[in-house]
Amino acid sequence: MNKLKKIGLTALAGSLVATSVAYAGALEATGSAEMKVENNSASSAGKTIGMANNIYFKGSGETDSGLNVAVSFELDDGSSSGNASGVWDNHSVSVGNDTVGTVTVHGHGGSSAVTALDTTAAGDLWDNGSLLPAANAPTDSGAGNNVVVYALPSLIDDVALSLSYASDGTRNENSIAYSLGYTGVEGLSVSFGYAENKGTVNVKNEQLVTKASYAVGPITAGYSINQVEKVGANSLTVSSMSLSYSLTDSLSLSYGEETFERSTKATDIEVSGISGSYTSGGMVLALKKNESKNNDHTSTSTNNDPSYWQASLSFAF
Repeated sequence: MNKLKKIGLTALAGSLVATSVAYAGALEATGSAEMKVENNSASSAGKTIGMANNIYFKGSGETDSGLNVAVSFELDDGSSSGNASGVWDNHSVSVGNDTVGTVTVHGHGGSSAVTALDTTAAGDLWDNGSLLPAANAPTDSGAGNNVVVYALPSLIDDVALSLSYASDGTRNENSIAYSLGYTGVEGLSVSFGYAENKGTVNVKNEQLVTKASYAVGPITAGYSINQVEKVGANSLTVSSMSLSYSLTDSLSLSYGEETFERSTKATDIEVSGISGSYTSGGMVLALKKNESKNNDHTSTSTNNDPSYWQASLSFAF
């Protein structure tokens, strides 16, 4: 019978008190680069050629009491918002271990316990090439800057726990979230998350995410549902499914669908996409094509059924 493990916050605090200077440390730099050509039928820009690049710096070490300490910075030339300055983008510091759990403070670019889950099963097809108007996009649950996350890999056997709290100048109160993940059956992964976002005085918006995937040999199927209840506004439910097939260790194909249902709209937005990729070492050649129908929750507007395609070549180093 599974035995419940103590959350470990008290143990973590005690370890911090007893912590001395880390004695085993490492500093590493990794990065990625991408070249791409893409086209959105609803954009007047036509086919466009672009590139992307990121460099990540990470320092880590272990204290005398067995805690792992890490700090991470992302260098991104496209960053100019939030607490990021110039080319500096996501950054965080963490302390903990698998026994007592890990506390991570995100200065910029953090994910709450729920936003870490709310990517759809299909992989957010709606977000590719701005396929879906911003006004119709899903909302998050208080992620971004100044987020603290506590993660325990094994609350009980095969069950992981994550808790988060966010509060900064853009939120009058706070945003809290929690999630549970289960991996006790071979090939199966199930996650559940709940969040409250109090970004406005006396207003509590809620988000509920359920997600599951199951892999059998080269085939993986996934399903997710993301429900956002907003006080004084229309609520949104995003359901999604995906199916992927690995032809070889290097070649894979996938298909996905997403449906956006709003409480005040009679017509749902439907997004679908197909993609393929070939991997060789640190290089990935990828092709994708996505389509959206009823893009503003109607079936009559101009450019209401846009499509998007992209061909890319990316490298990791």
